[in-house]
Order: sequence, then C-alpha cells, then structure tokens
Amino acid sequence: MKQYEMFEQVFSGQVLTGSWAQIDLTAEFTCGDTVKTVRGFYDGDGRYVVRFLPEIPGEWRWKVRGAVTAEGTEVCKPADGSRGLVKAVQTHFEYEDGTLFFPFGTTVYALAHQEDALVEQTLESLQSAPFNKVRMCVFPKHYDYNHNEPPCYAFEKKEDGGWDVNRPCIAFWHRFEKILKRIADIGIQIDLILFHPYDRWGFSELAQRDNLIYLDTVLRRLAAWPNIWWSLANEYDLNMEKSLNDWQEIEEYVAGNDPFHHLLSNHNCMCFWDHTRKNITHASLQTKGLSEIPRWIRKYTKPVIIDECCYEGNLPHFWGSISGQEMVRRFWRCCASGAYCTHGETFLSEDEILWWARGGKLKGESPRRIAFLRGIMESLPGPLTPRGSIWDTVLQEGEALEKALTRMPEETRGFWRMFSESIHRMDACDRTAHLGGEHAWESCCGEEAYLTYFDLQCYGEQTVNLPKDKVYRAELIDVWNMTREVIAEVISGEAKLKLPGRDNLALLITRIQ
Repeated sequence: MKQYEMFEQVFSGQVLTGSWAQIDLTAEFTCGDTVKTVRGFYDGDGRYVVRFLPEIPGEWRWKVRGAVTAEGTEVCKPADGSRGLVKAVQTHFEYEDGTLFFPFGTTVYALAHQEDALVEQTLESLQSAPFNKVRMCVFPKHYDYNHNEPPCYAFEKKEDGGWDVNRPCIAFWHRFEKILKRIADIGIQIDLILFHPYDRWGFSELAQRDNLIYLDTVLRRLAAWPNIWWSLANEYDLNMEKSLNDWQEIEEYVAGNDPFHHLLSNHNCMCFWDHTRKNITHASLQTKGLSEIPRWIRKYTKPVIIDECCYEGNLPHFWGSISGQEMVRRFWRCCASGAYCTHGETFLSEDEILWWARGGKLKGESPRRIAFLRGIMESLPGPLTPRGSIWDTVLQEGEALEKALTRMPEETRGFWRMFSESIHRMDACDRTAHLGGEHAWESCCGEEAYLTYFDLQCYGEQTVNLPKDKVYRAELIDVWNMTREVIAEVISGEAKLKLPGRDNLALLITRIQ
C-alpha cells in the first residue's frame, strides 16, 4: 500500500445469480484517529472487490464485512511520486501534497465508446498533447458526427429491452477502467461526466431510483481512484427527464457517498448550476461571456473553469467553428482573469472521427500554443487572482464608491464619479453587455507577479503601477508566435513601458527582489 495510490483487495465468495448492485459489502480502514468506510462491489464469477485510497502513511487496520468477511493490517508507505487528489483551495487547485495544479483540459466525450484501435490512437495523441484534464462520459453519446455503436454498455438488458441497473455489465466496466488507467498513467485528470442528454439508448431517461443505483455502482468502483473528478452532467439543463430536485438529489448522493471527496461540479448549456452550493467544489461553465469571469470568481469564491467556450474547427455550427487563434485567445482571456479553460476540436472528416466526440488525432493550431501558455502558468510563483479594474471601482455605490475614489488622484475623482453615476442609470443587462467589450485581462500572484493579456488592444505604451519597495522584470509575450522578450530589466513603482502597437500580446511582470 502506498499513500495516494488506490489499494485493491479481491476476495472469493458466492457466485451471484440475482442482483449484482448495492450488495452488502463494506470495509472499515483505521489508522490512528482516521477511520474510513468504503463499500465494495461484485465483479462477477464470485469475485468481490474492495478499493481504498490511503491519504496518510502508517499502519492501517482493515475489516471487511457482509458478503465476505476478512480483516488484517497493511503498512502504507509515504508517497513516491503520487501527489493525491486535486482539491479546490480558495479559487485555485492544489494536489493533496500542496503542489499547485493548473487544469488545461480537453474534451473527448465518447472516448470510452470507440473501437480499441481508435482508443489507442487517442491515447497516443494525449501522450504528446499539453492537456492534463480530459472531459469524458460514462454513457455513450449520440449527436452529429457521433453515430457509432459502442462495443458494450454499462448494464445488461432486461427481457423487455430496458436497462437492468441491478446487473452491471462486467465486460463494460473492465474495459472502461482499463481506459481510465491508461489515461491516469499519462498523468491526466479525468473529469468524468455522469449524465448527459445526447442519447438514443435510454440512459438519459432512467427513473431516478435507477439513476441512484447506477451512481452507487460508479462510486463503489471508482471513488478510490485518485485522478477522478465528478461532473454530474454535460449540459444538465437540457435533460428534460430530470427536475431541479432530481439534480439536487443526484448532487447530494454523489457528495454523500464519496468517502474521499473528489472534486464535484455540474456543467450547463444555458442555465448555470448554483455553484454556491456547499457540495460543489468549482464552477464548470459553458459560456462565451468571459468578461464576467472576475465577477463569477467573487460570487462563487471557488475556482472557475470555462469547460466549454466553443471548439476549434470548421463545422457548420457556430459552436464548432472558431479558429485556432480564437481558441488561444480564449485560453489567455480565462487564465489572465484568474480562471481556467478547456479545449475542444471539431474539424470535418469523412470518417466522422472528430476529436471532441471520438478522439483520434489532433489537427488544430491551438494545442502547441496552449502548451506554451501552460508552461508560463506553471512557472508562476503562485495561482492568479483577478485584479480589480477601474470598472470594479465605478460599479460600487454610496460609501463604498467614495472610499474607493479616495485611492485615486484627487484630480480624477470627479471624472470617475461622473462615470459611476451614468453606469448606474443603465439597465443591468445593458451594463453587462456594454462593459464586456474589448479590454485588457489582468490578474496577479499577490505582489509577486502580474499578468496582463492585451487581447485585441494594440497599445504603443502602457503605464504600470507597482509596489515602490519591490523590484520587477517585465516580459512581453507574443501568445501566437510563442516568444518572450524582456522589455524592462528593473522597474518599480510607476513605470512607462513601450509596446509594439499590435494585438495578441501579454505582459508578465515578475518580482526579482
């Protein structure tokens, strides 16, 4: 047994002929004052399996009860390369050992439902790609450019043709877990989508009672995997078979039956999930309204991932036809706002093998530029948080506005008070649209580093205001051509920087003393 690595025990017992789900099989693991109870599962042919994730080293005593009975001790060795679960810490992510995690995701919804050769090709592509998180589904997906039948399904069929959630298909789960392990071995986190509405098989129409039995199977089998995240759904709000109460019950069930408390989110098409709910660890958003990111971070006080911002490709759909350059812009807009972004790719292909749905090979221009951005982010001294802009100031009212204005030069206070009064006469929706136009995207690591993405702006110069008692270096970054140029070796306080007057540039200011 090793810290942060799944520990599996297999026992022999009675061959089951009835229900295989929700069997009576529990195990209690104890180390000092730490006690964890996990539920085991039936794996066919009289095999009973218990899985556990030891998060602290030491001697663990264990007792298995129910369908089989056993007990013993295992010594858990300290972690050797494994970092544990990724956790949400304030508005960023960290592994359990404290190492920062910057999610740079991609989307391959139906990866596990392709033939073996295509799965292998996709895994080979992921090995050389810059992505450390992949969004993928448990259930197969039916949608444009995604019409193949999967090799097998999560459950056996009933005599009436419906799905028997009490009879998990062992062949499916073995194959599925083999794919998950291959992804984990590459070092990629799996954002596992538990439900979705794009379905011709009936999985999206299961009764709520059956939904919970299915979730019980997932949690028994996968909760001890260290690289799993729970995404309750892709586009939960398009699944008309589930009410809001159903979704809340699903959220509570997953959170309440996961002994290791993996990351948990719920992804939208239009209507955002309530990410302030206590079980939700981070906001998983589909949106193009990226100018609102700082507001969402303040609202949720949790990490924000734009898990769907459209896809690089050439489909006859608006969501699947942005350029590689625009995909890169959207990644920079997110990261320079203190959030995170997820990639997807949708290029027309006669064989209908599109990365976003089925995998295969990456064809776009954005992945290597995303790799460049990831290198910059991972070199920072800490996570980024949004910097307050002038609009954050003038959007305040009353005493808060007057207090904020006192931090500005006296000669400009009247000017910005005038702006504030005008803005507050606007309709809220108009104000959001009006202030969401072209602007720079800014964030910082305390006073250690400052990142500004100028996006469409073509500045010839900019004045920066830095702490006077610290010394910094300024780098100009070309986000498309992937170059970095030091434009100021030593700056402090107020400093004017010359810029080349073109777009798609970023400025990274890093403390050196």
